[in-house]
Amino acid sequence: MTLRLLVEPQQGTTYDAVSTFARRAEALGFEALMTSDHLVRIGDGDPGPGPLHAWTLLAGLARDTHRMRLGTLMSAATFHHAPVLALMAGQVDAMSGGRLELGVGAAWYEREHQAYGIPFPSVTERFSRLEETLEVIRRLWTAAPGAEVSYQGRHLRLDRCPALPRPVRTPHPPLIVGGLGKRWTPRLAARYADEFNVPFTTPEQVRAAAGRVAAAAAEAGREPGEITVSASLVLCPGRDRAALARRVADTGEPAAEIAGFGAVGSPEQVAEVLRAYRDAGAERCYAQINNPLDLALLDELAEVAALAGLRLPG
Repeated sequence: MTLRLLVEPQQGTTYDAVSTFARRAEALGFEALMTSDHLVRIGDGDPGPGPLHAWTLLAGLARDTHRMRLGTLMSAATFHHAPVLALMAGQVDAMSGGRLELGVGAAWYEREHQAYGIPFPSVTERFSRLEETLEVIRRLWTAAPGAEVSYQGRHLRLDRCPALPRPVRTPHPPLIVGGLGKRWTPRLAARYADEFNVPFTTPEQVRAAAGRVAAAAAEAGREPGEITVSASLVLCPGRDRAALARRVADTGEPAAEIAGFGAVGSPEQVAEVLRAYRDAGAERCYAQINNPLDLALLDELAEVAALAGLRLPG
């Protein structure tokens, strides 16, 4: 299992802070830094500077870093029009030299849609739109060089859309689908995903969700292990009470509740929790980062990874 990073810039930060954090993470050997893709702060509080636009952020990081993989967890199908998302992501992949990984989701946070005047349809319609989005992106990314793509769906219609710019990765950058849904999510992951992400829950729920996706993948004729399973977590390591209190405050969550989707404690205690997620089937874990100014957290997460027997491939 590898340990990756997930920044949450909608909570309030600057580009320079995230860039500095990313370059430090790369120097320490972290495999990937992903970003959430939200338009307003989640929960109460002052977001300060920000939010940062996910794809503008990734374009900058594509040039500021050199090895680490980059991408979104997750870009919403409600406010990213599929062919435009494919174009942006393809360009960022090219700018990064083929390091992009694209997570796409159905959207869940109604408040950001209200704030920006974006329609927030029913769950059924959102998942239907997500399915068409994944289909369109894959068609554009795998079309022959110079080809144009037409598509007639319920929500999306393309009339000779140029399949440009082309990603560097072949056959295409990895597509990530995630969630805890029991019907739509496993089916979409089985059909489109290179990675399936289970967000902020217990090892037992990770095992159950991964089992549903494995069953759906088998029905779809895919080979066992073809879809990488990952988990997003809240990890707050610290050697003293002050550091732990500061990191828990950064999460915006009560310390007692974090045990349901992560860990608070010494590096040894956090490493033990990571091993539990590994044993539940997670091949990657993403540590949520709400405060990219906390560069010391990176050193402690690297220590946690080593204690857990995880790899930092860089």
